[in-house]
Amino acid sequence: MKKLIIAASLAALFAGSALAETIKIGVTPAEHAQIMEQVKKVAATKDLDLEILEFSDYVVPNQALADGELQANSFQHQPYLDNQVSDRKFDLVSVGTTITTPMGVYSKKVKSLDELKDGATIGIPNDPTNGGRALLVLASKGVLKVNPDAGLKVTPADITENPKNIQIVELDAAQLPRSLDDTDASVINTNYATAAGLNPKKDAIAIESEKSPYANVIAVRAQDKDKPWVKTLVESYHSPEIKTFILEKYNGTVIPSW
Repeated sequence: MKKLIIAASLAALFAGSALAETIKIGVTPAEHAQIMEQVKKVAATKDLDLEILEFSDYVVPNQALADGELQANSFQHQPYLDNQVSDRKFDLVSVGTTITTPMGVYSKKVKSLDELKDGATIGIPNDPTNGGRALLVLASKGVLKVNPDAGLKVTPADITENPKNIQIVELDAAQLPRSLDDTDASVINTNYATAAGLNPKKDAIAIESEKSPYANVIAVRAQDKDKPWVKTLVESYHSPEIKTFILEKYNGTVIPSW
Protein backbone atom coordinates (compact mmCIF):
# COMPACT_ATOMS: atom_id res chain seq x y z
CA MET A 1 0.00 0.00 0.00
CA LYS A 2 2.84 2.35 0.93
CA LYS A 3 4.51 1.72 -2.47
CA LEU A 4 1.27 2.54 -4.25
CA ILE A 5 0.98 5.85 -2.38
CA ILE A 6 4.57 6.76 -3.27
CA ALA A 7 4.03 5.81 -6.90
CA ALA A 8 0.84 7.84 -7.04
CA SER A 9 2.60 10.84 -5.49
CA LEU A 10 5.43 10.63 -8.00
CA ALA A 11 2.97 10.34 -10.87
CA ALA A 12 1.16 13.43 -9.64
CA LEU A 13 4.44 15.28 -9.30
CA PHE A 14 5.51 14.49 -12.84
CA ALA A 15 2.06 15.24 -14.16
CA GLY A 16 2.21 18.64 -12.49
CA SER A 17 5.63 19.29 -13.96
CA ALA A 18 4.33 18.46 -17.40
CA LEU A 19 1.76 21.21 -17.07
CA ALA A 20 4.43 23.90 -16.71
CA GLU A 21 4.89 25.95 -19.90
CA THR A 22 8.33 27.24 -20.85
CA ILE A 23 8.85 30.42 -22.84
CA LYS A 24 12.06 32.12 -23.94
CA ILE A 25 12.27 35.81 -23.09
CA GLY A 26 15.02 38.15 -24.24
CA VAL A 27 16.47 40.91 -22.05
CA THR A 28 19.44 43.26 -22.00
CA PRO A 29 22.00 43.24 -19.14
CA ALA A 30 21.71 44.95 -15.74
CA GLU A 31 18.27 45.89 -14.46
CA HIS A 32 16.21 44.19 -17.19
CA ALA A 33 18.00 40.89 -16.58
CA GLN A 34 18.04 41.30 -12.81
CA ILE A 35 14.35 42.06 -12.57
CA MET A 36 13.40 39.24 -14.94
CA GLU A 37 15.23 36.77 -12.69
CA GLN A 38 12.86 37.81 -9.92
CA VAL A 39 9.86 37.63 -12.26
CA LYS A 40 10.92 34.08 -13.10
CA LYS A 41 10.46 33.10 -9.45
CA VAL A 42 6.97 34.59 -9.32
CA ALA A 43 6.00 33.05 -12.67
CA ALA A 44 7.13 29.62 -11.46
CA THR A 45 4.45 29.75 -8.76
CA LYS A 46 1.94 30.27 -11.57
CA ASP A 47 3.18 27.25 -13.54
CA LEU A 48 5.11 29.32 -16.09
CA ASP A 49 8.82 28.69 -16.63
CA LEU A 50 10.91 31.54 -18.05
CA GLU A 51 14.12 30.84 -19.94
CA ILE A 52 15.95 34.17 -19.85
CA LEU A 53 18.35 35.02 -22.68
CA GLU A 54 20.58 38.12 -22.47
CA PHE A 55 21.45 40.24 -25.51
CA SER A 56 24.22 42.82 -25.53
CA ASP A 57 22.51 45.24 -27.90
CA TYR A 58 19.11 46.62 -28.87
CA VAL A 59 19.02 45.28 -32.42
CA VAL A 60 18.83 41.50 -32.04
CA PRO A 61 16.00 40.91 -29.49
CA ASN A 62 13.18 42.15 -31.75
CA GLN A 63 14.51 40.23 -34.75
CA ALA A 64 14.79 37.09 -32.61
CA LEU A 65 11.23 37.60 -31.39
CA ALA A 66 9.90 38.16 -34.90
CA ASP A 67 11.75 35.02 -36.09
CA GLY A 68 10.22 32.89 -33.33
CA GLU A 69 13.51 32.30 -31.51
CA LEU A 70 11.95 34.09 -28.52
CA GLN A 71 8.35 34.22 -27.31
CA ALA A 72 8.75 37.62 -25.60
CA ASN A 73 11.29 40.30 -24.84
CA SER A 74 11.67 42.95 -22.15
CA PHE A 75 14.31 45.59 -22.86
CA GLN A 76 12.86 48.49 -24.85
CA HIS A 77 10.62 51.49 -24.37
CA GLN A 78 7.47 52.02 -26.40
CA PRO A 79 8.89 54.62 -28.84
CA TYR A 80 11.72 52.24 -29.76
CA LEU A 81 9.27 49.39 -30.37
CA ASP A 82 7.05 51.69 -32.45
CA ASN A 83 10.04 52.69 -34.56
CA GLN A 84 11.11 49.07 -35.09
CA VAL A 85 7.61 48.05 -36.10
CA SER A 86 7.42 50.97 -38.55
CA ASP A 87 10.88 50.58 -40.06
CA ARG A 88 11.28 46.81 -40.08
CA LYS A 89 7.64 45.77 -40.40
CA PHE A 90 7.77 43.51 -37.36
CA ASP A 91 4.37 42.22 -36.27
CA LEU A 92 5.10 42.86 -32.60
CA VAL A 93 2.98 44.45 -29.88
CA SER A 94 3.47 45.53 -26.29
CA VAL A 95 1.37 43.72 -23.69
CA GLY A 96 2.39 45.53 -20.51
CA THR A 97 4.67 48.22 -19.14
CA THR A 98 7.65 47.39 -16.93
CA ILE A 99 10.01 50.13 -15.75
CA THR A 100 11.20 53.60 -16.57
CA THR A 101 14.94 54.22 -16.43
CA PRO A 102 15.81 57.93 -16.62
CA MET A 103 18.62 58.53 -19.10
CA GLY A 104 21.72 60.22 -17.67
CA VAL A 105 24.56 62.42 -18.91
CA TYR A 106 27.98 61.25 -17.70
CA SER A 107 31.45 62.72 -17.99
CA LYS A 108 35.04 62.17 -16.88
CA LYS A 109 35.99 65.68 -17.98
CA VAL A 110 33.43 68.04 -16.41
CA LYS A 111 31.25 68.06 -13.31
CA SER A 112 28.33 69.93 -14.84
CA LEU A 113 26.96 70.73 -18.28
CA ASP A 114 27.79 74.38 -17.68
CA GLU A 115 31.50 73.49 -17.76
CA LEU A 116 31.35 72.19 -21.33
CA LYS A 117 33.65 74.25 -23.55
CA ASP A 118 33.00 75.51 -27.05
CA GLY A 119 33.22 72.61 -29.51
CA ALA A 120 32.85 69.94 -26.84
CA THR A 121 31.88 66.45 -27.99
CA ILE A 122 28.85 64.61 -26.60
CA GLY A 123 28.14 60.97 -27.40
CA ILE A 124 24.57 59.79 -27.94
CA PRO A 125 23.07 56.42 -28.99
CA ASN A 126 23.06 55.84 -32.74
CA ASP A 127 19.58 54.29 -32.91
CA PRO A 128 16.84 56.79 -33.86
CA THR A 129 14.66 56.61 -30.77
CA ASN A 130 17.36 56.60 -28.09
CA GLY A 131 19.39 59.16 -30.04
CA GLY A 132 16.34 61.40 -30.17
CA ARG A 133 15.72 60.81 -26.49
CA ALA A 134 19.30 61.85 -25.70
CA LEU A 135 18.94 65.05 -27.70
CA LEU A 136 15.72 65.86 -25.84
CA VAL A 137 17.58 65.39 -22.55
CA LEU A 138 20.25 67.83 -23.71
CA ALA A 139 17.59 70.26 -24.87
CA SER A 140 15.75 70.04 -21.54
CA LYS A 141 19.01 70.98 -19.78
CA GLY A 142 19.60 74.00 -22.01
CA VAL A 143 22.64 72.63 -23.86
CA LEU A 144 20.93 73.09 -27.23
CA LYS A 145 17.52 73.61 -28.78
CA VAL A 146 15.69 71.33 -31.22
CA ASN A 147 12.76 71.75 -33.57
CA PRO A 148 9.63 70.93 -31.52
CA ASP A 149 7.87 69.73 -34.67
CA ALA A 150 10.20 66.72 -34.74
CA GLY A 151 8.52 65.32 -31.61
CA LEU A 152 10.21 62.20 -30.23
CA LYS A 153 11.95 61.50 -33.55
CA VAL A 154 14.38 64.37 -33.25
CA THR A 155 17.78 63.90 -34.93
CA PRO A 156 20.97 66.01 -34.99
CA ALA A 157 19.57 67.63 -38.14
CA ASP A 158 16.74 69.04 -36.00
CA ILE A 159 19.07 71.05 -33.77
CA THR A 160 18.06 74.70 -34.20
CA GLU A 161 20.35 76.37 -31.67
CA ASN A 162 23.77 75.19 -30.53
CA PRO A 163 25.47 78.09 -28.71
CA LYS A 164 28.53 76.06 -27.66
CA ASN A 165 28.94 74.36 -31.05
CA ILE A 166 28.55 70.97 -29.39
CA GLN A 167 29.74 68.13 -31.61
CA ILE A 168 27.27 65.24 -31.49
CA VAL A 169 28.89 61.82 -31.88
CA GLU A 170 26.52 58.92 -32.56
CA LEU A 171 27.72 55.59 -31.14
CA ASP A 172 26.30 52.17 -30.41
CA ALA A 173 24.40 52.47 -27.12
CA ALA A 174 26.38 49.66 -25.48
CA GLN A 175 29.68 51.40 -26.30
CA LEU A 176 28.80 54.75 -24.74
CA PRO A 177 30.24 54.02 -21.26
CA ARG A 178 33.58 53.26 -22.94
CA SER A 179 33.36 56.49 -24.90
CA LEU A 180 33.78 58.60 -21.77
CA ASP A 181 37.57 58.56 -22.17
CA ASP A 182 37.20 60.17 -25.60
CA THR A 183 34.11 62.40 -25.35
CA ASP A 184 33.55 65.38 -23.10
CA ALA A 185 30.26 63.79 -22.05
CA SER A 186 27.91 61.02 -23.18
CA VAL A 187 24.20 60.44 -22.75
CA ILE A 188 23.78 56.83 -21.65
CA ASN A 189 20.82 54.53 -21.12
CA THR A 190 20.58 53.39 -17.51
CA ASN A 191 21.00 49.67 -18.23
CA TYR A 192 24.34 50.25 -19.96
CA ALA A 193 25.41 52.80 -17.36
CA THR A 194 24.76 50.47 -14.43
CA ALA A 195 26.35 47.52 -16.25
CA ALA A 196 29.50 49.65 -16.50
CA GLY A 197 29.45 50.42 -12.79
CA LEU A 198 27.95 53.90 -13.08
CA ASN A 199 25.31 55.00 -10.58
CA PRO A 200 22.76 57.35 -12.22
CA LYS A 201 21.96 59.12 -8.97
CA LYS A 202 25.59 59.63 -7.95
CA ASP A 203 27.57 59.73 -11.18
CA ALA A 204 25.31 61.47 -13.71
CA ILE A 205 25.99 65.18 -14.16
CA ALA A 206 22.42 65.55 -15.46
CA ILE A 207 19.47 63.19 -15.60
CA GLU A 208 16.21 62.94 -17.50
CA SER A 209 12.99 63.95 -15.79
CA GLU A 210 10.93 61.08 -14.39
CA LYS A 211 8.01 62.41 -16.44
CA SER A 212 8.95 60.98 -19.81
CA PRO A 213 7.14 58.89 -22.43
CA TYR A 214 9.84 56.24 -22.36
CA ALA A 215 8.27 53.53 -20.21
CA ASN A 216 9.69 50.11 -21.07
CA VAL A 217 7.41 47.30 -22.21
CA ILE A 218 7.06 43.56 -22.61
CA ALA A 219 6.71 42.72 -26.31
CA VAL A 220 5.34 39.60 -28.00
CA ARG A 221 4.30 38.62 -31.50
CA ALA A 222 0.84 39.96 -32.30
CA GLN A 223 -0.43 36.42 -32.88
CA ASP A 224 0.46 35.50 -29.29
CA LYS A 225 -0.91 38.51 -27.41
CA ASP A 226 -4.06 36.76 -26.18
CA LYS A 227 -2.41 33.51 -25.12
CA PRO A 228 -2.75 32.55 -21.43
CA TRP A 229 1.01 32.60 -20.79
CA VAL A 230 1.13 36.27 -21.81
CA LYS A 231 -1.38 37.18 -19.12
CA THR A 232 0.58 35.12 -16.59
CA LEU A 233 3.85 36.78 -17.56
CA VAL A 234 2.45 40.30 -17.19
CA GLU A 235 0.70 39.45 -13.91
CA SER A 236 3.97 38.03 -12.59
CA TYR A 237 5.87 41.18 -13.53
CA HIS A 238 3.17 43.43 -12.07
CA SER A 239 3.13 41.58 -8.76
CA PRO A 240 3.74 43.35 -5.41
CA GLU A 241 6.93 41.31 -4.95
CA ILE A 242 8.48 42.74 -8.11
CA LYS A 243 7.51 46.33 -7.31
CA THR A 244 9.08 45.98 -3.86
CA PHE A 245 12.23 44.46 -5.36
CA ILE A 246 12.61 47.35 -7.82
CA LEU A 247 12.04 50.07 -5.23
CA GLU A 248 14.42 48.53 -2.70
CA LYS A 249 17.22 47.49 -5.07
CA TYR A 250 17.45 50.56 -7.30
CA ASN A 251 16.57 53.34 -4.87
CA GLY A 252 14.88 55.54 -7.44
CA THR A 253 17.19 55.00 -10.41
CA VAL A 254 14.72 52.48 -11.85
CA ILE A 255 11.02 53.21 -11.45
CA PRO A 256 8.07 50.79 -11.75
CA SER A 257 5.78 52.06 -14.50
CA TRP A 258 2.58 50.24 -13.59
